[in-house]
Amino acid sequence: MSANAATLQPRQPLVLADLVPGTLVRDASLVVGAACFVGLLAQVSIHLPFTPVPITGQTLGVLLAGTALGWKRGLASMGLYAVAGLVGVPWFAGHASGYVGASFGYIVGFVLCAGLCGWLAERKADRSLLKSVPAMVAGEVVMYAVGVVWLAADLHLSAGKAISEGLTPFLAGDAIKAAIAAGLLPAAWKLAGSRGSQA
Repeated sequence: MSANAATLQPRQPLVLADLVPGTLVRDASLVVGAACFVGLLAQVSIHLPFTPVPITGQTLGVLLAGTALGWKRGLASMGLYAVAGLVGVPWFAGHASGYVGASFGYIVGFVLCAGLCGWLAERKADRSLLKSVPAMVAGEVVMYAVGVVWLAADLHLSAGKAISEGLTPFLAGDAIKAAIAAGLLPAAWKLAGSRGSQA
């Protein structure tokens, strides 16, 4: 194949978002849409009496957004979610906005989680269940690392207390969310057809 012919070949998609036609307008729409999706899932919220951190559907949205969008758009979408919420958009858990105290570290963790999951997806970690599960777990580890440290610092908790309030109660639920996300991404690639499978 000549060099000219090679340059005419369509760019193979790195992540699912690349299957959507368009460039800048597409990317902006996907970033805003992903932030809104996470904001919507944040309203699925259960407050526990022993911790300021609620159980929400956000984690699932963050994992899906980061992995489907890639690291740049994933970071941008969760960055938008965090900044817009800080300045008044009521899409944090329970329609909250502004600085939400000890639980804000998890929102910061969302940004890094989405970036890492997107980076791994660009290396085809979302194409099979075997690779997708570790990618989702890695994203959650980063999110909890930031969230638990922030919780401990904000409330002046010991490491053990911060883990018992900010990690342990959520492990089972987030394992389920990670499993759902890990299953959805490879399934979406299969649905996308041969273009995705040949990437």
